[in-house]
Amino acid sequence: MNGFTKFQKFVLAGLGACGGALTLYYSFHSDRKRAFASWTTNYTPTCEWDSNWDKRDPTSLVKPSKGGSDDNRYNEAVERVKPKAVRHLLLIRHGQYNMSGKSDEERILTDLGRKQAKLTGLRLQELSMPYTRLVRSTMTRANETAQIILSSLPAIPVSDCCLLEEGSPIPPEPPIGSWKPEPCQFYQDGARIEAAFRKYFYRAEKSQERDSYDILVCHANVIRYFVCRALQFPPEAWLRLSLHHASITWISVMPSGRVILRALGDTGHMPPDVITSS
Repeated sequence: MNGFTKFQKFVLAGLGACGGALTLYYSFHSDRKRAFASWTTNYTPTCEWDSNWDKRDPTSLVKPSKGGSDDNRYNEAVERVKPKAVRHLLLIRHGQYNMSGKSDEERILTDLGRKQAKLTGLRLQELSMPYTRLVRSTMTRANETAQIILSSLPAIPVSDCCLLEEGSPIPPEPPIGSWKPEPCQFYQDGARIEAAFRKYFYRAEKSQERDSYDILVCHANVIRYFVCRALQFPPEAWLRLSLHHASITWISVMPSGRVILRALGDTGHMPPDVITSS
Protein backbone atom coordinates (compact mmCIF):
# COMPACT_ATOMS: atom_id res chain seq x y z
CA MET A 1 0.00 0.00 0.00
CA ASN A 2 3.06 2.27 0.28
CA GLY A 3 2.91 3.02 -3.47
CA PHE A 4 -0.65 4.38 -3.34
CA THR A 5 -1.66 7.96 -2.77
CA LYS A 6 -3.96 8.87 0.11
CA PHE A 7 -6.85 9.22 -2.34
CA GLN A 8 -6.21 5.78 -3.82
CA LYS A 9 -6.03 4.27 -0.34
CA PHE A 10 -9.36 5.94 0.48
CA VAL A 11 -10.99 4.53 -2.66
CA LEU A 12 -9.64 1.02 -2.00
CA ALA A 13 -10.86 1.13 1.60
CA GLY A 14 -14.29 2.17 0.41
CA LEU A 15 -14.42 -0.58 -2.16
CA GLY A 16 -13.34 -3.08 0.47
CA ALA A 17 -16.12 -1.96 2.79
CA CYS A 18 -18.69 -2.17 -0.01
CA GLY A 19 -17.41 -5.57 -1.03
CA GLY A 20 -17.68 -6.83 2.53
CA ALA A 21 -21.21 -5.51 2.81
CA LEU A 22 -22.20 -7.11 -0.49
CA THR A 23 -20.61 -10.39 0.54
CA LEU A 24 -22.51 -10.31 3.84
CA TYR A 25 -25.78 -9.45 2.07
CA TYR A 26 -25.50 -12.19 -0.52
CA SER A 27 -24.37 -14.68 2.09
CA PHE A 28 -27.39 -13.84 4.24
CA HIS A 29 -29.66 -13.82 1.19
CA SER A 30 -28.42 -17.19 0.00
CA ASP A 31 -28.78 -18.63 3.51
CA ARG A 32 -32.37 -17.44 3.52
CA LYS A 33 -32.96 -19.12 0.19
CA ARG A 34 -31.44 -22.34 1.49
CA ALA A 35 -33.49 -22.11 4.67
CA PHE A 36 -36.61 -21.48 2.63
CA ALA A 37 -35.89 -24.45 0.43
CA SER A 38 -35.02 -26.66 3.41
CA TRP A 39 -38.57 -26.83 4.68
CA THR A 40 -40.17 -27.16 1.27
CA THR A 41 -38.26 -29.43 -1.06
CA ASN A 42 -34.64 -30.08 -0.10
CA TYR A 43 -34.98 -31.06 3.56
CA THR A 44 -34.92 -34.65 4.73
CA PRO A 45 -37.01 -34.94 7.90
CA THR A 46 -35.64 -36.87 10.84
CA CYS A 47 -38.89 -38.83 10.95
CA GLU A 48 -41.29 -39.02 8.03
CA TRP A 49 -45.05 -39.02 8.58
CA ASP A 50 -46.63 -42.40 7.88
CA SER A 51 -49.80 -41.52 5.97
CA ASN A 52 -51.04 -45.10 6.26
CA TRP A 53 -50.63 -45.31 10.05
CA ASP A 54 -54.16 -46.65 10.51
CA LYS A 55 -53.98 -48.94 7.45
CA ARG A 56 -56.88 -47.01 5.92
CA ASP A 57 -55.12 -44.81 3.38
CA PRO A 58 -57.40 -44.95 0.30
CA THR A 59 -54.51 -45.83 -1.99
CA SER A 60 -53.84 -48.95 0.09
CA LEU A 61 -57.45 -50.13 -0.11
CA VAL A 62 -57.74 -50.47 -3.88
CA LYS A 63 -55.98 -52.63 -6.42
CA PRO A 64 -52.84 -50.89 -7.78
CA SER A 65 -53.00 -49.47 -11.28
CA LYS A 66 -51.21 -51.25 -14.13
CA GLY A 67 -50.88 -47.98 -16.02
CA GLY A 68 -52.49 -46.68 -19.15
CA SER A 69 -56.30 -46.74 -19.22
CA ASP A 70 -56.25 -48.55 -15.87
CA ASP A 71 -55.17 -45.30 -14.21
CA ASN A 72 -58.64 -43.81 -14.59
CA ARG A 73 -60.30 -46.81 -12.97
CA TYR A 74 -57.72 -46.70 -10.18
CA ASN A 75 -58.30 -42.99 -9.51
CA GLU A 76 -62.06 -43.51 -9.48
CA ALA A 77 -61.70 -46.39 -7.04
CA VAL A 78 -59.54 -44.26 -4.73
CA GLU A 79 -62.12 -41.47 -4.79
CA ARG A 80 -64.89 -43.92 -3.89
CA VAL A 81 -63.18 -45.00 -0.66
CA LYS A 82 -61.94 -41.58 0.45
CA PRO A 83 -63.36 -40.45 3.83
CA LYS A 84 -65.05 -37.07 4.07
CA ALA A 85 -65.75 -36.70 7.80
CA VAL A 86 -63.51 -35.79 10.76
CA ARG A 87 -63.26 -38.01 13.82
CA HIS A 88 -62.87 -35.94 17.00
CA LEU A 89 -61.75 -37.68 20.19
CA LEU A 90 -62.12 -35.87 23.52
CA LEU A 91 -59.97 -37.65 26.10
CA ILE A 92 -60.95 -36.91 29.70
CA ARG A 93 -58.80 -37.88 32.65
CA HIS A 94 -60.74 -38.94 35.75
CA GLY A 95 -60.99 -36.59 38.73
CA GLN A 96 -58.80 -36.66 41.83
CA TYR A 97 -59.31 -39.89 43.78
CA ASN A 98 -58.43 -41.62 47.03
CA MET A 99 -54.98 -43.02 46.25
CA SER A 100 -54.71 -44.79 49.62
CA GLY A 101 -57.41 -47.28 48.66
CA LYS A 102 -56.14 -50.86 48.53
CA SER A 103 -58.52 -51.99 45.81
CA ASP A 104 -60.02 -50.34 42.76
CA GLU A 105 -63.40 -50.18 44.48
CA GLU A 106 -61.86 -48.16 47.32
CA ARG A 107 -60.15 -45.68 44.99
CA ILE A 108 -63.17 -43.45 44.67
CA LEU A 109 -63.25 -39.77 43.78
CA THR A 110 -62.53 -37.23 46.50
CA ASP A 111 -64.88 -34.31 47.04
CA LEU A 112 -62.48 -32.23 44.97
CA GLY A 113 -62.43 -34.90 42.26
CA ARG A 114 -66.22 -34.81 42.01
CA LYS A 115 -66.09 -31.03 41.72
CA GLN A 116 -63.50 -31.29 38.94
CA ALA A 117 -65.67 -33.78 37.06
CA LYS A 118 -68.71 -31.52 37.41
CA LEU A 119 -66.80 -28.54 36.01
CA THR A 120 -65.61 -30.62 33.06
CA GLY A 121 -69.15 -31.81 32.38
CA LEU A 122 -70.34 -28.21 32.37
CA ARG A 123 -67.51 -27.29 30.00
CA LEU A 124 -68.48 -30.04 27.57
CA GLN A 125 -72.06 -28.86 27.81
CA GLU A 126 -70.93 -25.31 27.08
CA LEU A 127 -68.97 -26.44 24.03
CA SER A 128 -72.24 -27.97 22.79
CA MET A 129 -70.68 -30.34 20.29
CA PRO A 130 -72.84 -33.05 18.69
CA TYR A 131 -71.35 -35.78 20.88
CA THR A 132 -71.56 -39.21 19.31
CA ARG A 133 -70.95 -41.42 22.35
CA LEU A 134 -69.17 -41.65 25.68
CA VAL A 135 -66.86 -44.57 26.40
CA ARG A 136 -65.51 -45.01 29.92
CA SER A 137 -62.83 -47.11 31.52
CA THR A 138 -64.20 -49.83 33.76
CA MET A 139 -62.15 -48.60 36.74
CA THR A 140 -64.13 -46.98 39.57
CA ARG A 141 -62.66 -43.48 39.39
CA ALA A 142 -63.25 -43.23 35.63
CA ASN A 143 -66.77 -44.61 35.97
CA GLU A 144 -67.63 -42.07 38.66
CA THR A 145 -66.16 -39.23 36.60
CA ALA A 146 -68.18 -40.30 33.56
CA GLN A 147 -71.41 -40.45 35.56
CA ILE A 148 -70.91 -36.90 36.83
CA ILE A 149 -70.09 -35.64 33.32
CA LEU A 150 -73.18 -37.32 31.90
CA SER A 151 -75.39 -35.34 34.28
CA SER A 152 -74.46 -32.21 32.29
CA LEU A 153 -74.84 -33.69 28.81
CA PRO A 154 -77.88 -34.67 26.77
CA ALA A 155 -78.62 -38.37 26.42
CA ILE A 156 -75.82 -39.98 24.41
CA PRO A 157 -74.86 -43.64 24.02
CA VAL A 158 -72.62 -44.88 26.86
CA SER A 159 -70.42 -47.96 26.97
CA ASP A 160 -67.63 -49.43 29.10
CA CYS A 161 -64.25 -50.59 27.80
CA CYS A 162 -61.70 -52.51 29.85
CA LEU A 163 -59.01 -51.71 27.27
CA LEU A 164 -59.03 -48.13 28.59
CA GLU A 165 -58.03 -49.11 32.13
CA GLU A 166 -54.92 -47.51 33.61
CA GLY A 167 -51.57 -49.22 33.10
CA SER A 168 -47.93 -48.95 32.07
CA PRO A 169 -47.89 -48.67 28.26
CA ILE A 170 -44.15 -48.81 27.54
CA PRO A 171 -40.90 -48.24 29.47
CA PRO A 172 -40.44 -44.45 29.55
CA GLU A 173 -37.37 -42.66 28.25
CA PRO A 174 -35.74 -41.27 30.27
CA PRO A 175 -36.64 -43.68 33.07
CA ILE A 176 -38.02 -42.42 36.38
CA GLY A 177 -35.99 -43.75 39.27
CA SER A 178 -38.83 -43.68 41.80
CA TRP A 179 -41.25 -45.55 39.54
CA LYS A 180 -40.21 -49.05 38.51
CA PRO A 181 -43.04 -51.36 37.46
CA GLU A 182 -42.22 -55.01 36.85
CA PRO A 183 -41.15 -55.68 33.24
CA CYS A 184 -44.12 -58.02 32.83
CA GLN A 185 -46.45 -55.11 33.60
CA PHE A 186 -45.27 -53.25 30.49
CA TYR A 187 -45.63 -56.45 28.49
CA GLN A 188 -49.23 -56.97 29.60
CA ASP A 189 -50.46 -53.38 29.81
CA GLY A 190 -48.66 -52.24 26.68
CA ALA A 191 -50.45 -54.68 24.40
CA ARG A 192 -53.82 -53.80 25.91
CA ILE A 193 -53.33 -50.02 25.67
CA GLU A 194 -52.02 -50.34 22.12
CA ALA A 195 -55.15 -52.36 21.30
CA ALA A 196 -57.24 -49.50 22.72
CA PHE A 197 -55.39 -47.03 20.49
CA ARG A 198 -56.10 -49.10 17.41
CA LYS A 199 -59.74 -49.49 18.42
CA TYR A 200 -60.46 -45.77 18.73
CA PHE A 201 -57.88 -43.95 16.60
CA TYR A 202 -58.43 -44.15 12.85
CA ARG A 203 -59.77 -41.98 10.04
CA ALA A 204 -63.50 -42.06 9.35
CA GLU A 205 -65.13 -44.75 7.30
CA LYS A 206 -66.30 -43.77 3.81
CA SER A 207 -69.88 -44.30 4.99
CA GLN A 208 -69.55 -41.69 7.77
CA GLU A 209 -71.38 -38.64 6.50
CA ARG A 210 -70.89 -36.25 9.45
CA ASP A 211 -68.07 -35.41 11.84
CA SER A 212 -68.13 -37.53 15.01
CA TYR A 213 -67.28 -36.48 18.57
CA ASP A 214 -66.34 -39.38 20.86
CA ILE A 215 -65.69 -38.79 24.57
CA LEU A 216 -63.28 -41.26 26.21
CA VAL A 217 -63.11 -41.04 30.00
CA CYS A 218 -59.98 -42.84 31.13
CA HIS A 219 -56.55 -42.30 32.69
CA ALA A 220 -53.39 -40.19 32.44
CA ASN A 221 -50.98 -42.90 31.26
CA VAL A 222 -53.43 -44.08 28.61
CA ILE A 223 -54.11 -40.58 27.31
CA ARG A 224 -50.43 -39.63 27.24
CA TYR A 225 -49.59 -42.76 25.27
CA PHE A 226 -52.47 -42.08 22.87
CA VAL A 227 -51.17 -38.56 22.20
CA CYS A 228 -47.66 -39.78 21.39
CA ARG A 229 -48.94 -42.55 19.12
CA ALA A 230 -51.43 -40.34 17.33
CA LEU A 231 -48.84 -37.66 16.58
CA GLN A 232 -46.24 -40.31 15.68
CA PHE A 233 -43.92 -39.10 18.43
CA PRO A 234 -41.68 -41.67 20.13
CA PRO A 235 -44.15 -43.51 22.42
CA GLU A 236 -41.43 -43.77 25.08
CA ALA A 237 -41.92 -40.02 25.62
CA TRP A 238 -45.36 -40.48 27.20
CA LEU A 239 -44.19 -39.85 30.77
CA ARG A 240 -42.79 -36.43 29.79
CA LEU A 241 -46.36 -35.18 29.40
CA SER A 242 -48.35 -34.04 32.43
CA LEU A 243 -52.14 -34.09 32.70
CA HIS A 244 -54.39 -32.52 35.32
CA HIS A 245 -57.38 -34.31 36.79
CA ALA A 246 -60.57 -34.07 34.72
CA SER A 247 -58.63 -32.26 31.98
CA ILE A 248 -59.68 -32.28 28.33
CA THR A 249 -57.38 -33.48 25.56
CA TRP A 250 -58.81 -33.03 22.07
CA ILE A 251 -57.47 -34.88 19.02
CA SER A 252 -58.90 -34.73 15.50
CA VAL A 253 -58.27 -37.33 12.81
CA MET A 254 -58.77 -35.67 9.43
CA PRO A 255 -60.11 -37.47 6.33
CA SER A 256 -56.59 -37.39 4.88
CA GLY A 257 -55.25 -39.24 7.94
CA ARG A 258 -53.54 -36.14 9.29
CA VAL A 259 -53.82 -35.87 13.08
CA ILE A 260 -54.28 -32.57 14.91
CA LEU A 261 -53.82 -32.06 18.65
CA ARG A 262 -56.26 -29.25 19.44
CA ALA A 263 -55.86 -29.28 23.23
CA LEU A 264 -53.65 -31.13 25.72
CA GLY A 265 -54.77 -31.39 29.34
CA ASP A 266 -56.97 -28.30 29.14
CA THR A 267 -58.25 -27.08 32.54
CA GLY A 268 -59.03 -23.50 31.57
CA HIS A 269 -62.59 -24.09 32.74
CA MET A 270 -61.43 -24.61 36.34
CA PRO A 271 -60.43 -22.03 38.97
CA PRO A 272 -56.75 -22.34 40.04
CA ASP A 273 -57.53 -23.77 43.48
CA VAL A 274 -59.34 -26.75 41.90
CA ILE A 275 -56.57 -27.83 39.52
CA THR A 276 -54.56 -30.90 40.62
CA SER A 277 -52.56 -33.64 38.97
CA SER A 278 -51.84 -36.04 41.83
